[in-house]
Amino acid sequence: MHTATTLDSPAKSPLGPVLEQPARRVEARLAAFLREHDDRWGREDPGLGGLHGLLRDFVLCGGKRMRPAFCHWGFLGAGGDPGDDDIVDVGAALELLHAFALLHDDVMDGSASRRGRPTVHVTLTARHASSGWAGESRRFGEGQAVLVGDLAFAYADLLLQDLPPTVRAVWQELRVELTMGQYLDLAGAARRDRDPVRARRVARFKSGLYTVERPLHLGAALAGRLEELAGTYSAYGGPVGEAFQLRDDLLGVFGEAGQIGKPVGEDLREGKPTLLLAVATEACPAPARTLLARVGSPDLSADEIDDLRTLFDACGARRTVETAIERRVERASAVLDVAPLPDDASDALRELAFLAAWRAA
Repeated sequence: MHTATTLDSPAKSPLGPVLEQPARRVEARLAAFLREHDDRWGREDPGLGGLHGLLRDFVLCGGKRMRPAFCHWGFLGAGGDPGDDDIVDVGAALELLHAFALLHDDVMDGSASRRGRPTVHVTLTARHASSGWAGESRRFGEGQAVLVGDLAFAYADLLLQDLPPTVRAVWQELRVELTMGQYLDLAGAARRDRDPVRARRVARFKSGLYTVERPLHLGAALAGRLEELAGTYSAYGGPVGEAFQLRDDLLGVFGEAGQIGKPVGEDLREGKPTLLLAVATEACPAPARTLLARVGSPDLSADEIDDLRTLFDACGARRTVETAIERRVERASAVLDVAPLPDDASDALRELAFLAAWRAA
């Protein structure tokens, strides 16, 4: 049982080993798994090897590996064996599912870059155009990128096919929730939704559940203690998952492009239904509403994005979201103070909450 502690500054939280321990094994498993299937399908047709190359480069080129980390520490917190190979397969499946979500998200949002590199559909569009192939380059690039995402989705399932039914049941729920969250995000942007309740719902379903809460549940299910720990992991994982998405929303507006790996302000051009935007809509003075009405316009200028940043600060929207993040981490930390978990797992989950809430990318 972990004793109560004061909530520390995020800058004081040592984060490296908490992520590195599961990440090394998961990355090695992903590399071996994708190489095996690359070799198999490359023998059928060289072009299929190219498809695997795109997926391999995307999956292994970067990422924080947070989902495998939450799953790993959820597993250890439930008494799982740290040397178990099955937990590595679950972590690898989570990374492949995440790749699927990002690849499709980039196509749906028309994003130009990801992790500091051109997105897959942009790369393939340019390849089609430079090769002089038949058909429309954009449709080719987007269609191929969707297929790379579909392949990641299929391989994620393949990794889990022999695991216990309780693990598979959580996995199925996670996949459905991820789809629902993406739908809410797209529909909210199209409707120019500015409702704070819906914004929180999007944060929960689009990212929070599949980033934190469900990976914890997967770890508990694999250790055979889901029924016992589901409530504790939800009480901790729910607020941490929301904090993760709220930080993502702030980084999309106030972050550094070199750190987050994509243009800053794209969420404003797409009109993402975030809590930041919902609070600003309620709090801003009447003269600023003309500027807010421009959110969701693809031609939103860099100057307008700068003006929106100033507005979000001036009307208190940014501070409100920061406060919401702080309160969610406090709630999660309070859960860990009394959770029936080993100290090492409790400490690791506390550090992961800090990383989720106050990361710079």
